Amino acid sequence: MANDTVGVDPDFTARPTTVRWLVFALACATSFVLYLHRYSWNLIGPILQRDLQLSNTQIGLLFSLFYYTYAVGQIPSGVIIDRFGPHRVLSVIIAAWSLALVGIAQTTSLLWLGISRFLFGATQAGCYPALTKVSSLWFPPAQRTVLQGWIATTFGRTGAALSPIILMSWLVGVHGMSWQSAVTLLGIAGIVLCLLVVFLMRDSPGSDGRVNPAERRLIQQEDSSAAVSEQARVLPFRTAVRSSSLRWFLAQQFLDAGSDVVFVGLIGTYFLTVHGLDLKQTGWLASLPLWGGAAGGIVGGWLNDGLIRRLRNPRVVRSGVGFVGKIVGCGMLIATVMQSNGTSAAICLMFAKFFSDWSQPTTWGTCTDLGGRFSATVFSIVNTSGTAGGAIMPVIFGGVLDWFESSQTVNGSVITETNWGPLFALLAGMYFLSGACWLMVDCTKPLQDRSEDTQAVAG
Repeated sequence: MANDTVGVDPDFTARPTTVRWLVFALACATSFVLYLHRYSWNLIGPILQRDLQLSNTQIGLLFSLFYYTYAVGQIPSGVIIDRFGPHRVLSVIIAAWSLALVGIAQTTSLLWLGISRFLFGATQAGCYPALTKVSSLWFPPAQRTVLQGWIATTFGRTGAALSPIILMSWLVGVHGMSWQSAVTLLGIAGIVLCLLVVFLMRDSPGSDGRVNPAERRLIQQEDSSAAVSEQARVLPFRTAVRSSSLRWFLAQQFLDAGSDVVFVGLIGTYFLTVHGLDLKQTGWLASLPLWGGAAGGIVGGWLNDGLIRRLRNPRVVRSGVGFVGKIVGCGMLIATVMQSNGTSAAICLMFAKFFSDWSQPTTWGTCTDLGGRFSATVFSIVNTSGTAGGAIMPVIFGGVLDWFESSQTVNGSVITETNWGPLFALLAGMYFLSGACWLMVDCTKPLQDRSEDTQAVAG
Protein backbone atom coordinates (compact mmCIF):
# COMPACT_ATOMS: atom_id res chain seq x y z
CA MET A 1 0.00 0.00 0.00
CA ALA A 2 1.35 3.42 -0.92
CA ASN A 3 2.12 5.82 1.85
CA ASP A 4 -0.43 8.63 1.61
CA THR A 5 1.85 11.06 3.45
CA VAL A 6 4.68 10.83 0.88
CA GLY A 7 5.31 14.22 -0.70
CA VAL A 8 3.05 16.12 1.72
CA ASP A 9 4.54 19.25 3.21
CA PRO A 10 4.66 18.71 6.98
CA ASP A 11 3.74 22.40 7.45
CA PHE A 12 0.26 21.61 6.10
CA THR A 13 -0.27 18.70 8.50
CA ALA A 14 1.14 20.35 11.62
CA ARG A 15 -1.24 21.64 14.26
CA PRO A 16 -1.35 25.43 14.57
CA THR A 17 0.67 26.91 17.39
CA THR A 18 -1.21 28.97 19.97
CA VAL A 19 0.82 32.16 20.13
CA ARG A 20 -2.29 34.18 19.21
CA TRP A 21 -3.83 33.24 22.57
CA LEU A 22 -0.77 34.56 24.40
CA VAL A 23 -1.19 37.83 22.48
CA PHE A 24 -4.90 37.79 23.35
CA ALA A 25 -4.06 37.39 27.06
CA LEU A 26 -1.60 40.30 26.90
CA ALA A 27 -4.18 42.45 25.13
CA CYS A 28 -6.79 41.63 27.81
CA ALA A 29 -4.27 42.42 30.56
CA THR A 30 -3.44 45.75 28.91
CA SER A 31 -7.11 46.74 28.71
CA PHE A 32 -7.61 45.69 32.34
CA VAL A 33 -4.63 47.72 33.59
CA LEU A 34 -5.62 50.74 31.48
CA TYR A 35 -8.95 51.04 33.32
CA LEU A 36 -7.52 49.92 36.65
CA HIS A 37 -5.20 52.92 36.50
CA ARG A 38 -7.69 55.38 34.99
CA TYR A 39 -10.42 54.74 37.57
CA SER A 40 -7.98 55.10 40.46
CA TRP A 41 -9.00 58.77 40.40
CA ASN A 42 -12.04 57.78 42.45
CA LEU A 43 -9.59 57.47 45.35
CA ILE A 44 -6.98 60.04 44.31
CA GLY A 45 -9.39 62.89 43.55
CA PRO A 46 -11.18 63.33 46.87
CA ILE A 47 -7.95 62.87 48.87
CA LEU A 48 -6.09 65.48 46.82
CA GLN A 49 -9.05 67.83 47.15
CA ARG A 50 -8.96 67.44 50.94
CA ASP A 51 -5.19 67.61 51.38
CA LEU A 52 -4.62 70.51 48.98
CA GLN A 53 -7.86 72.29 49.97
CA LEU A 54 -9.11 72.49 46.38
CA SER A 55 -12.61 73.57 45.39
CA ASN A 56 -14.88 71.27 43.40
CA THR A 57 -14.20 73.39 40.31
CA GLN A 58 -10.43 73.12 40.77
CA ILE A 59 -10.44 69.36 41.27
CA GLY A 60 -12.80 69.04 38.29
CA LEU A 61 -10.35 71.00 36.15
CA LEU A 62 -7.44 68.85 37.32
CA PHE A 63 -9.43 65.74 36.48
CA SER A 64 -10.35 67.04 33.01
CA LEU A 65 -6.70 67.66 32.05
CA PHE A 66 -6.55 63.95 31.21
CA TYR A 67 -9.19 64.35 28.51
CA TYR A 68 -7.48 67.26 26.75
CA THR A 69 -4.42 65.28 25.74
CA TYR A 70 -6.46 62.08 25.41
CA ALA A 71 -8.59 63.76 22.74
CA VAL A 72 -5.71 65.39 20.91
CA GLY A 73 -3.59 62.23 21.02
CA GLN A 74 -6.02 59.80 19.42
CA ILE A 75 -5.49 60.48 15.71
CA PRO A 76 -1.69 61.02 15.95
CA SER A 77 -1.43 57.79 17.93
CA GLY A 78 -3.24 55.91 15.18
CA VAL A 79 -0.85 57.29 12.53
CA ILE A 80 2.20 56.30 14.59
CA ILE A 81 0.81 52.81 15.21
CA ASP A 82 0.19 52.28 11.51
CA ARG A 83 3.73 53.47 10.76
CA PHE A 84 5.72 51.66 13.46
CA GLY A 85 3.42 48.83 14.59
CA PRO A 86 1.53 48.24 17.85
CA HIS A 87 4.28 46.38 19.73
CA ARG A 88 6.72 49.25 20.18
CA VAL A 89 3.95 51.78 20.77
CA LEU A 90 2.34 49.68 23.50
CA SER A 91 5.73 49.04 25.10
CA VAL A 92 6.36 52.77 25.40
CA ILE A 93 2.93 54.04 26.39
CA ILE A 94 2.22 51.43 29.09
CA ALA A 95 5.46 52.39 30.83
CA ALA A 96 4.78 56.11 30.33
CA TRP A 97 1.26 56.16 31.74
CA SER A 98 2.33 53.92 34.67
CA LEU A 99 5.11 56.38 35.54
CA ALA A 100 2.65 59.27 35.20
CA LEU A 101 0.37 57.51 37.70
CA VAL A 102 3.28 57.18 40.12
CA GLY A 103 4.03 60.87 39.57
CA ILE A 104 0.48 61.78 40.60
CA ALA A 105 0.90 59.80 43.82
CA GLN A 106 4.32 61.15 44.72
CA THR A 107 3.85 64.91 44.40
CA THR A 108 1.84 67.62 46.11
CA SER A 109 2.73 70.29 43.56
CA LEU A 110 -0.22 71.43 41.47
CA LEU A 111 2.14 72.03 38.55
CA TRP A 112 3.48 68.47 38.59
CA LEU A 113 0.02 67.06 39.18
CA GLY A 114 -1.17 68.88 36.08
CA ILE A 115 1.82 67.69 34.03
CA SER A 116 1.27 64.11 35.20
CA ARG A 117 -2.42 64.23 34.27
CA PHE A 118 -1.51 65.61 30.83
CA LEU A 119 1.02 62.82 30.28
CA PHE A 120 -1.41 60.21 31.60
CA GLY A 121 -4.03 61.22 29.02
CA ALA A 122 -1.60 61.54 26.12
CA THR A 123 -0.13 58.07 26.64
CA GLN A 124 -3.42 56.27 27.27
CA ALA A 125 -4.85 57.74 24.05
CA GLY A 126 -2.96 55.25 21.89
CA CYS A 127 -3.88 52.10 23.80
CA TYR A 128 -7.15 51.11 22.13
CA PRO A 129 -6.00 52.05 18.61
CA ALA A 130 -3.00 49.79 19.25
CA LEU A 131 -5.15 46.95 20.59
CA THR A 132 -7.44 47.31 17.59
CA LYS A 133 -4.40 46.91 15.35
CA VAL A 134 -3.28 43.89 17.39
CA SER A 135 -6.68 42.23 17.01
CA SER A 136 -6.78 42.87 13.25
CA LEU A 137 -3.33 41.30 12.79
CA TRP A 138 -3.50 38.42 15.26
CA PHE A 139 -7.11 37.13 15.30
CA PRO A 140 -9.01 35.28 12.56
CA PRO A 141 -11.84 37.36 11.01
CA ALA A 142 -14.52 34.92 12.20
CA GLN A 143 -13.44 35.39 15.85
CA ARG A 144 -12.30 39.00 15.76
CA THR A 145 -15.43 40.82 16.93
CA VAL A 146 -16.05 38.45 19.84
CA LEU A 147 -12.44 38.69 21.01
CA GLN A 148 -12.41 42.47 20.67
CA GLY A 149 -15.47 42.54 22.90
CA TRP A 150 -13.68 40.52 25.55
CA ILE A 151 -10.64 42.81 25.36
CA ALA A 152 -12.38 46.18 25.34
CA THR A 153 -15.60 45.56 27.28
CA THR A 154 -15.17 42.57 29.59
CA PHE A 155 -11.62 43.15 30.78
CA GLY A 156 -11.75 46.95 30.51
CA ARG A 157 -14.91 47.26 32.61
CA THR A 158 -13.62 44.67 35.06
CA GLY A 159 -10.47 46.72 35.60
CA ALA A 160 -12.64 49.78 36.22
CA ALA A 161 -14.87 47.91 38.65
CA LEU A 162 -11.96 46.43 40.60
CA SER A 163 -9.99 49.67 40.80
CA PRO A 164 -11.79 51.13 43.85
CA ILE A 165 -11.93 47.68 45.48
CA ILE A 166 -8.20 47.03 45.08
CA LEU A 167 -7.20 50.54 46.10
CA MET A 168 -9.71 51.55 48.75
CA SER A 169 -10.95 48.28 50.20
CA TRP A 170 -7.92 46.02 49.92
CA LEU A 171 -4.64 47.95 49.83
CA VAL A 172 -5.71 50.93 51.96
CA GLY A 173 -8.55 49.41 54.00
CA VAL A 174 -7.30 45.87 54.70
CA HIS A 175 -3.51 46.24 54.46
CA GLY A 176 -3.33 49.75 55.88
CA MET A 177 -1.16 51.17 53.11
CA SER A 178 -1.08 54.90 52.47
CA TRP A 179 -2.91 55.93 49.32
CA GLN A 180 0.40 57.09 47.83
CA SER A 181 1.97 53.66 48.33
CA ALA A 182 -1.12 51.87 46.99
CA VAL A 183 -1.22 53.95 43.81
CA THR A 184 2.53 53.56 43.35
CA LEU A 185 2.12 49.78 43.61
CA LEU A 186 -0.42 49.91 40.78
CA GLY A 187 2.10 51.87 38.73
CA ILE A 188 4.72 49.20 39.36
CA ALA A 189 2.25 46.55 38.18
CA GLY A 190 1.97 48.54 34.96
CA ILE A 191 5.75 48.45 34.51
CA VAL A 192 5.67 44.65 34.94
CA LEU A 193 2.98 44.43 32.25
CA CYS A 194 5.14 46.62 30.01
CA LEU A 195 8.04 44.16 30.33
CA LEU A 196 5.75 41.24 29.47
CA VAL A 197 4.56 43.06 26.36
CA VAL A 198 8.14 43.89 25.37
CA PHE A 199 9.35 40.30 25.56
CA LEU A 200 6.23 38.27 24.69
CA MET A 201 4.35 40.28 22.04
CA ARG A 202 5.27 40.99 18.42
CA ASP A 203 3.68 43.21 15.79
CA SER A 204 2.25 40.39 13.69
CA PRO A 205 2.35 36.60 13.22
CA GLY A 206 4.74 37.10 10.31
CA SER A 207 7.30 38.80 12.55
CA ASP A 208 7.07 36.19 15.33
CA GLY A 209 9.27 33.13 14.94
CA ARG A 210 7.14 31.17 17.45
CA VAL A 211 4.20 31.11 15.03
CA ASN A 212 4.19 28.14 12.65
CA PRO A 213 2.77 28.29 9.09
CA ALA A 214 -0.44 26.55 10.20
CA GLU A 215 -1.25 29.28 12.70
CA ARG A 216 -0.38 31.97 10.15
CA ARG A 217 -2.83 30.44 7.68
CA LEU A 218 -5.48 30.29 10.41
CA ILE A 219 -5.02 33.97 11.23
CA GLN A 220 -4.51 35.26 7.70
CA GLN A 221 -7.20 37.56 6.38
CA GLU A 222 -8.27 37.36 2.77
CA ASP A 223 -7.38 40.42 0.77
CA SER A 224 -8.38 41.82 -2.55
CA SER A 225 -7.43 44.79 -4.70
CA ALA A 226 -10.93 46.17 -4.19
CA ALA A 227 -10.54 46.08 -0.43
CA VAL A 228 -7.17 47.79 -0.66
CA SER A 229 -8.55 50.51 -2.89
CA GLU A 230 -11.45 51.05 -0.49
CA GLN A 231 -9.10 51.32 2.48
CA ALA A 232 -7.11 53.99 0.65
CA ARG A 233 -10.14 56.26 0.27
CA VAL A 234 -10.92 59.02 2.76
CA LEU A 235 -14.36 60.07 3.96
CA PRO A 236 -15.04 63.55 2.49
CA PHE A 237 -15.56 66.16 5.19
CA ARG A 238 -18.62 67.53 3.37
CA THR A 239 -20.22 64.07 3.44
CA ALA A 240 -19.81 63.75 7.21
CA VAL A 241 -21.13 67.24 7.92
CA ARG A 242 -24.22 66.79 5.72
CA SER A 243 -25.36 63.64 7.54
CA SER A 244 -28.04 64.58 10.07
CA SER A 245 -27.79 61.10 11.61
CA LEU A 246 -24.09 61.59 12.28
CA ARG A 247 -24.71 65.01 13.80
CA TRP A 248 -27.30 63.57 16.21
CA PHE A 249 -24.95 60.67 16.88
CA LEU A 250 -22.17 63.09 17.85
CA ALA A 251 -24.53 64.91 20.23
CA GLN A 252 -25.56 61.60 21.77
CA GLN A 253 -21.97 60.54 22.32
CA PHE A 254 -21.02 63.91 23.84
CA LEU A 255 -23.84 63.56 26.37
CA ASP A 256 -23.13 59.89 27.02
CA ALA A 257 -19.38 60.17 27.60
CA GLY A 258 -19.76 63.51 29.36
CA SER A 259 -22.14 62.04 31.93
CA ASP A 260 -19.95 58.97 32.36
CA VAL A 261 -17.10 60.98 33.92
CA VAL A 262 -19.13 61.10 37.13
CA PHE A 263 -18.52 57.36 37.49
CA VAL A 264 -14.80 57.91 36.87
CA GLY A 265 -14.04 60.84 39.13
CA LEU A 266 -16.89 61.75 41.50
CA ILE A 267 -18.60 58.60 42.76
CA GLY A 268 -15.94 58.05 45.42
CA THR A 269 -16.41 61.60 46.71
CA TYR A 270 -20.19 61.10 46.72
CA PHE A 271 -20.08 58.05 48.98
CA LEU A 272 -17.39 59.53 51.25
CA THR A 273 -19.10 62.87 51.81
CA VAL A 274 -22.84 62.32 51.37
CA HIS A 275 -23.13 58.94 53.08
CA GLY A 276 -20.16 59.30 55.44
CA LEU A 277 -18.56 55.97 54.49
CA ASP A 278 -14.95 55.03 55.04
CA LEU A 279 -12.51 54.15 52.24
CA LYS A 280 -13.08 50.41 52.58
CA GLN A 281 -16.86 50.68 52.26
CA THR A 282 -16.55 53.25 49.48
CA GLY A 283 -14.33 50.92 47.46
CA TRP A 284 -16.99 48.22 47.32
CA LEU A 285 -19.95 50.51 46.68
CA ALA A 286 -18.18 52.63 44.06
CA SER A 287 -17.47 49.47 42.07
CA LEU A 288 -21.13 48.39 41.84
CA PRO A 289 -22.07 50.80 39.01
CA LEU A 290 -19.09 49.58 37.00
CA TRP A 291 -20.12 45.95 37.39
CA GLY A 292 -23.55 47.03 36.22
CA GLY A 293 -22.00 48.64 33.16
CA ALA A 294 -20.04 45.49 32.32
CA ALA A 295 -23.21 43.38 32.50
CA GLY A 296 -25.16 45.95 30.52
CA GLY A 297 -22.68 45.81 27.67
CA ILE A 298 -23.15 42.04 27.37
CA VAL A 299 -26.95 42.29 27.47
CA GLY A 300 -26.97 45.16 24.98
CA GLY A 301 -24.97 43.17 22.43
CA TRP A 302 -27.33 40.23 22.80
CA LEU A 303 -30.36 42.49 22.41
CA ASN A 304 -29.01 44.12 19.25
CA ASP A 305 -28.17 40.86 17.47
CA GLY A 306 -31.27 38.99 18.61
CA LEU A 307 -33.79 41.73 17.84
CA ILE A 308 -32.28 42.54 14.46
CA ARG A 309 -32.56 38.88 13.46
CA ARG A 310 -36.15 38.75 14.66
CA LEU A 311 -37.49 42.13 13.55
CA ARG A 312 -35.22 42.61 10.51
CA ASN A 313 -35.33 46.35 11.14
CA PRO A 314 -31.93 47.70 12.26
CA ARG A 315 -33.26 51.27 12.40
CA VAL A 316 -35.89 50.41 15.02
CA VAL A 317 -33.59 48.11 17.01
CA ARG A 318 -30.55 50.40 17.18
CA SER A 319 -32.56 53.51 18.08
CA GLY A 320 -34.94 51.60 20.34
CA VAL A 321 -32.26 49.87 22.42
CA GLY A 322 -30.31 53.13 22.80
CA PHE A 323 -33.43 55.13 23.72
CA VAL A 324 -34.85 52.65 26.24
CA GLY A 325 -31.50 52.17 27.98
CA LYS A 326 -30.97 55.89 28.48
CA ILE A 327 -34.54 56.61 29.60
CA VAL A 328 -34.54 53.81 32.19
CA GLY A 329 -31.07 54.94 33.33
CA CYS A 330 -32.49 58.47 33.71
CA GLY A 331 -35.17 57.14 36.05
CA MET A 332 -32.60 55.25 38.13
CA LEU A 333 -30.52 58.42 38.57
CA ILE A 334 -33.58 60.24 39.89
CA ALA A 335 -34.19 57.32 42.27
CA THR A 336 -30.60 57.63 43.54
CA VAL A 337 -31.28 61.10 44.96
CA MET A 338 -34.15 59.69 47.02
CA GLN A 339 -31.95 57.18 48.85
CA SER A 340 -30.68 57.92 52.33
CA ASN A 341 -28.67 54.71 52.57
CA GLY A 342 -25.34 54.32 50.77
CA THR A 343 -25.97 50.72 49.74
CA SER A 344 -29.37 51.44 48.20
CA ALA A 345 -27.89 54.45 46.39
CA ALA A 346 -25.12 52.24 44.98
CA ILE A 347 -27.70 49.71 43.77
CA CYS A 348 -29.64 52.46 41.99
CA LEU A 349 -26.44 53.67 40.35
CA MET A 350 -25.58 50.10 39.36
CA PHE A 351 -28.89 49.79 37.48
CA ALA A 352 -28.45 53.26 35.98
CA LYS A 353 -25.09 52.18 34.56
CA PHE A 354 -26.45 48.80 33.47
CA PHE A 355 -29.17 50.34 31.31
CA SER A 356 -26.96 53.17 30.11
CA ASP A 357 -24.14 50.87 29.01
CA TRP A 358 -26.31 48.40 27.17
CA SER A 359 -26.26 51.07 24.46
CA GLN A 360 -22.49 50.66 24.00
CA PRO A 361 -22.75 47.75 21.53
CA THR A 362 -25.43 49.84 19.81
CA THR A 363 -22.85 52.60 19.39
CA TRP A 364 -20.31 50.24 17.85
CA GLY A 365 -22.91 48.71 15.54
CA THR A 366 -24.20 52.11 14.46
CA CYS A 367 -20.67 53.27 13.62
CA THR A 368 -20.37 50.27 11.32
CA ASP A 369 -23.83 50.80 9.81
CA LEU A 370 -23.29 54.49 9.12
CA GLY A 371 -19.64 54.24 8.18
CA GLY A 372 -19.54 51.22 5.87
CA ARG A 373 -16.03 51.23 4.48
CA PHE A 374 -15.49 54.47 6.44
CA SER A 375 -16.48 52.89 9.77
CA ALA A 376 -13.05 53.47 11.34
CA THR A 377 -13.22 57.15 10.43
CA VAL A 378 -16.76 57.45 11.78
CA PHE A 379 -15.73 55.74 15.00
CA SER A 380 -12.82 58.15 15.48
CA ILE A 381 -15.10 61.15 14.88
CA VAL A 382 -17.72 59.85 17.32
CA ASN A 383 -15.08 58.95 19.91
CA THR A 384 -13.58 62.43 19.65
CA SER A 385 -17.00 63.94 20.38
CA GLY A 386 -17.28 61.71 23.45
CA THR A 387 -13.82 62.72 24.61
CA ALA A 388 -14.80 66.37 24.27
CA GLY A 389 -17.70 65.67 26.61
CA GLY A 390 -15.29 64.04 29.03
CA ALA A 391 -13.06 67.11 28.94
CA ILE A 392 -15.75 69.75 29.37
CA MET A 393 -18.24 68.23 31.79
CA PRO A 394 -15.97 67.69 34.86
CA VAL A 395 -15.51 71.45 35.15
CA ILE A 396 -19.26 72.00 34.82
CA PHE A 397 -20.00 69.28 37.37
CA GLY A 398 -17.50 70.81 39.78
CA GLY A 399 -19.11 74.22 39.32
CA VAL A 400 -22.56 72.79 40.04
CA LEU A 401 -21.31 71.21 43.27
CA ASP A 402 -19.63 74.48 44.31
CA TRP A 403 -22.80 76.47 43.52
CA PHE A 404 -24.90 74.28 45.79
CA GLU A 405 -22.34 74.18 48.60
CA SER A 406 -23.21 75.83 51.91
CA SER A 407 -21.25 76.46 55.09
CA GLN A 408 -22.32 77.03 58.65
CA THR A 409 -20.49 77.50 61.93
CA VAL A 410 -21.27 74.98 64.65
CA ASN A 411 -19.54 75.34 68.05
CA GLY A 412 -16.81 77.43 66.45
CA SER A 413 -16.15 74.98 63.62
CA VAL A 414 -17.08 75.63 59.99
CA ILE A 415 -19.07 72.73 58.52
CA THR A 416 -19.47 72.59 54.75
CA GLU A 417 -22.27 70.63 53.10
CA THR A 418 -22.85 70.01 49.39
CA ASN A 419 -26.24 69.28 47.88
CA TRP A 420 -25.67 66.57 45.24
CA GLY A 421 -29.30 66.57 44.11
CA PRO A 422 -28.83 69.21 41.37
CA LEU A 423 -25.86 67.28 39.95
CA PHE A 424 -27.89 64.08 39.66
CA ALA A 425 -30.75 66.09 38.13
CA LEU A 426 -28.30 67.38 35.51
CA LEU A 427 -27.09 63.83 34.85
CA ALA A 428 -30.66 62.59 34.48
CA GLY A 429 -31.33 65.37 31.99
CA MET A 430 -28.24 64.40 29.98
CA TYR A 431 -29.40 60.77 29.93
CA PHE A 432 -32.83 61.86 28.71
CA LEU A 433 -31.40 64.03 25.92
CA SER A 434 -28.99 61.25 24.95
CA GLY A 435 -31.94 58.88 24.59
CA ALA A 436 -33.84 61.44 22.50
CA CYS A 437 -30.83 61.78 20.19
CA TRP A 438 -30.92 58.03 19.54
CA LEU A 439 -34.41 58.43 18.04
CA MET A 440 -32.96 60.81 15.44
CA VAL A 441 -30.19 58.46 14.27
CA ASP A 442 -31.05 56.42 11.19
CA CYS A 443 -28.41 53.71 10.88
CA THR A 444 -29.89 52.52 7.55
CA LYS A 445 -28.58 55.62 5.71
CA PRO A 446 -24.84 54.97 5.42
CA LEU A 447 -22.43 57.77 4.62
CA GLN A 448 -20.97 55.65 1.85
CA ASP A 449 -24.11 56.18 -0.25
CA ARG A 450 -23.96 59.92 0.35
CA SER A 451 -20.30 59.94 -0.66
CA GLU A 452 -21.05 58.12 -3.90
CA ASP A 453 -23.95 60.51 -4.63
CA THR A 454 -21.62 63.48 -4.07
CA GLN A 455 -19.04 62.03 -6.43
CA ALA A 456 -21.71 61.33 -9.06
CA VAL A 457 -22.95 64.92 -8.94
CA ALA A 458 -19.41 66.25 -9.09
CA GLY A 459 -18.72 64.06 -12.14
